[in-house]
Formats: sequence, C-alpha cells, structure tokens
Amino acid sequence: MATISLLEAFNEFQDIKGIDKETLMELLDEIFKGILEKKYGDASNFYFAVNPETGDIELWRNRVIVPDGKLEDFNTQIELKDALRIEPDFMIGEEVTEPYGIENFSRREIQTILQMIKARITEFENQVTFDKYNDQIGELVVGEVHQVLKNEIIVVDEDGIELILTKDQMIPRDHYKKGDTIRASIYKIENRAGSPYIYLSRTSTDFLARLMEQEVPEIADGLITIRKIARIPGVRAKVAVESYDDRIDPVGACVGVKGSRIFPVIQELRNENIDVINFSNNPKLFIQRALAPAKLTDIQLEDNKAIVIVKPDQISFAIGKNGQNIELASRITGYDIEVYRELEEGEEEDIDIQEFSDVIDQWIINQLKTIGCDTAKKVLSYSVKDLADLADLEEETVEEIQKVIRAEFE
Repeated sequence: MATISLLEAFNEFQDIKGIDKETLMELLDEIFKGILEKKYGDASNFYFAVNPETGDIELWRNRVIVPDGKLEDFNTQIELKDALRIEPDFMIGEEVTEPYGIENFSRREIQTILQMIKARITEFENQVTFDKYNDQIGELVVGEVHQVLKNEIIVVDEDGIELILTKDQMIPRDHYKKGDTIRASIYKIENRAGSPYIYLSRTSTDFLARLMEQEVPEIADGLITIRKIARIPGVRAKVAVESYDDRIDPVGACVGVKGSRIFPVIQELRNENIDVINFSNNPKLFIQRALAPAKLTDIQLEDNKAIVIVKPDQISFAIGKNGQNIELASRITGYDIEVYRELEEGEEEDIDIQEFSDVIDQWIINQLKTIGCDTAKKVLSYSVKDLADLADLEEETVEEIQKVIRAEFE
C-alpha cells in the first residue's frame, strides 16, 4: 500500500503544471539522496535519469565490480559473479549501472519519502500560485462563489485556486450566493507561512478599468488610454480618457452608441453612475471637465488648491448629490476644489447651505432647503424659534446651526 501511495505521489508531482523535468529531477534527487545517505552513508553513486522509451523518471545506482569474496561495501561494490548474471562480458574494475526500484526501500523509508514529496508538491504549487497571481495584480479574474461567510466570500477560479473577496472590497449592493459567477480584480496577495492568500476587489479603480477594457476594443488595442479614475463604489465614478489618434473620439468610443458600451459596465457595478471625460494636461480645462455638468465662471489655482466660481444656479451641479461631484472631481484632478457663488453687482457674499455638509447633517440641510433656506444668510435671517417651527427642528439644533454659520462669516 505504501508503494502504491508513493507511486501516486510521484505521478502527482510529475503532473504539476509549470515544473520542468530538470527541476523535478533536482527535487527528487534531493529527497531520495537524503534517505539513501541515511541508509548507506553515501549516495553519490545514485542518480535519476529519464527513460527514453517511456519518458518516466527512474532512479539508478552505479557499483564497481570486485573479485568474488572481496566485497567490502554492498552499496558501491558488486561481486563479479553477480555482475556476470547481468552482463556476461563484464570484467573486474568496470562499473555496473542498475535500476534501483521502490522495493529496495523499507516501509518506513517509503512513508518518509511520501511525506517529503507531498510537502514539496504543496510548496511548489503554492509558489506557482503566488507567482501567477503576483504578476496579475490589478487584472480581471472570473470565478465561482464557493462559500459565503460573514465578512468575506471564498471564490474558486478555473484552476480550483481559492480567492478571497472581503466585505470592504465589495460594492454596497453586492449580494452573492454559492454557485454564482463573480468578476473582480486581483487586489493583493500575501504569503503566510508559505501559503498564498489572494484577495479580490470590486471597489478598486483597476476593476472599473478592466471592465471598460473588455467593453471598449480601442482601450484593449491601446488606441485609447485610461489616464485617471475616481470612484465612490456603487454610487458614482469619473473616468478620464485620452486618444492619441485625432480621428477617435475617446469619450464617444467609451460610451458607445446610445450607451451600448458603458451600460454593461454600469450594470456590473450595480448601477454606478459613470462620467467619462476627456483628459487634459491643462489643469483648468481638466477641472472644468471634471466638474461637469456645472458651468464655471472662473477658476483660480493656488498650489494644489482650486477656487471655482459659479453662478448661483450652478452650485448644486458643481457640488452634486451629497457632495459626490466635487469629491470625485477633486480626486481625479488632484486639486482640492472649493466652489464659490458668483456675486451679483452690489450683492453681499453668501454661502450655499450645502457647503456646510461636513458639519451639518445632510437631512437637516434638506429640511432647510424645503423651506427655502438654501444659503447661509437665509438661515441667519430667521429667529431661532421661527426657523425651528418652519423646518420642524429642535431649537437647540437651530442654535447650533446658526452658531456654525456665523463662525464661518467671522
């Protein structure tokens, strides 16, 4: 039984993808010679060779022919009478080469070899897996959901390798069950005690880039380049693209006729709204495109800060729902963008109430907007009691809001 197990392990070792004959023979040589050295004290006369007829790897032993009765070391020497049974014209001093079969090992030796081969199989497979995925960071992978856990999903790829998709790398509306097909990008790989742990992501910019590459042939062919991406996973994204061929409209090519190319990407990302814009090395032009659909009156750059002036009716477009537009525009351009309303002639400076979203809860801002308090000065124009009654807020809350707004003007 041990011999059969050893043969199975040996065959399994030979079948490993990515291992060449030379490497295989070196590993087997190390394993078997370690056992043979313990058995005989010296294993230098053993070697592995490939059978030219079958292609199998075989273990052979060399022994020197000595006169009958002069045998001192059975491992390295063979008596003449025994050599003549192998080949009738052998002579003293010549070397005899014989196959050394598994039957020459004891049951304990076979068990040890078996354990060592299996350990090397695992070690080699782990290294092959690590090297494979380490070269594919950011690339797209398709797998099947194998197990759904509380904080992660175990995905199996086409080679049966387990991949991990943690909850924080999932789009908020992602929901999977066992057996579902899943697409994601390789996020990172860690080596723990020799075992590779491969992590996936559906929230990374790489994932969005790879999806667009699949849907837009011009990107795959290198005619269009994705220069920058900013995402709020599952909500909204901005993708800056560029073409080196003047005949190609990069935005039009990415979106497709009636959105035919971008729509499959949006679907995969759980209806994430994707703005495709033309990249520009001109920072002002790039900021203007990034803040679309808002129409800008002026842009002033100060180091990594951009002061954007817009007309009152463009503020909501520039900032976007829950501040998403300005946040993504800041990320994709690399500038800290601040939006200011253009003052009419003789008008005192005012501030859109939405600009206080970092210190005032969004639901409160929405309440204020419903009663027409969409600017800071309108909020301050009411008494605490009147504003609390109109907006259905606590007086303490109104006092705090007005305090924050006054501090801003001061």
